Amino acid sequence: MFEPVRENPYPDSHVPGEGPDPHPLLGPVLPLLGRWHGRGRGQYPTLPQDFRYEQEITFSHDGRPFLRYEARAWLVDAAGDPVRPAGRESGWWRVTPDAGLEVVLAHPTGIVETYVGRVSGTAFEIETGTVGLTPLAKEVTGTRRRYTLDDAGELTVVHDMAAVGEPLTHHLTTHLRKRAS
Repeated sequence: MFEPVRENPYPDSHVPGEGPDPHPLLGPVLPLLGRWHGRGRGQYPTLPQDFRYEQEITFSHDGRPFLRYEARAWLVDAAGDPVRPAGRESGWWRVTPDAGLEVVLAHPTGIVETYVGRVSGTAFEIETGTVGLTPLAKEVTGTRRRYTLDDAGELTVVHDMAAVGEPLTHHLTTHLRKRAS
């Protein structure tokens, strides 16, 4: 026999002004709160050709001193039509008292990354501290990301990667806009 289950009393909020008050340490990253959608281009020396994709990123919080992060992408053809699912990751962004960043991201492909970085105005830079791999995961030895929010409200994400024997090299650039709730 099961007792009735209550609705979650601590839901995440991705809309500023709705849900719980954000923790004061989140001040530097509050502009990231929301659901973002956009298009990007990718490349890597080990891939036979460049590719296009669309991506959704959500930053939310539950009142504690971290953001929940989730991103999913899918490949698109030259006309912008979906081809197949692509990258997916989820994790947590923590802000330190001196506007440092500590980020943990997990990928369904068996990769877990920890990042450290800094907030500088509307630029958020992170670089891997460690990379953990499951036995069948692709070899990734390091990554660097820069999230930049411009005056027009566009979030640009540039992702460099060192993997499968290649040095740190440009991999992805995405341009996103915040979606209405």
